[in-house]
Amino acid sequence: MKQMKLIASFGLCVLSLVLAGCQTTASSSHQFAQPAVGWQTKTGQLSYTDQQTSLIGEVLVRYSKQGDFELTFTKAGGITLLALRQDATFGKAEGLLARRDWSGPLAEAPPRLRGWFQLRDKIVNGRRSATIRHDSGEQTFSLRF
Repeated sequence: MKQMKLIASFGLCVLSLVLAGCQTTASSSHQFAQPAVGWQTKTGQLSYTDQQTSLIGEVLVRYSKQGDFELTFTKAGGITLLALRQDATFGKAEGLLARRDWSGPLAEAPPRLRGWFQLRDKIVNGRRSATIRHDSGEQTFSLRF
């Protein structure tokens, strides 16, 4: 009986690894649009706070009329805190604030990244605004361009 439970547990572990590998392969095959002529570019400062962190750094934002979006949040010395890429349905986050790099459908984004992905709409729709503030759960974002 113990052997059957051990074999079943081992089988579940192997299945989990296989399924995780499949998602990674599918996610890595997504092609984001490359910045091109016609994309808007903004630079400024971003203040970010959550329950555990409070940071101020430089932000570079690029976006297209089709909804493609890139955001890079850095600290002095060129340390990338977070790099986002997204389009209408898919996103990718890398860097220290992502904790673990993530990519996948936006609807499946981890809670710690949802506020970051919501910034696209705030920035694109607030094009003429020099300041943007966004609250998402425990996260607060203040941008000044």
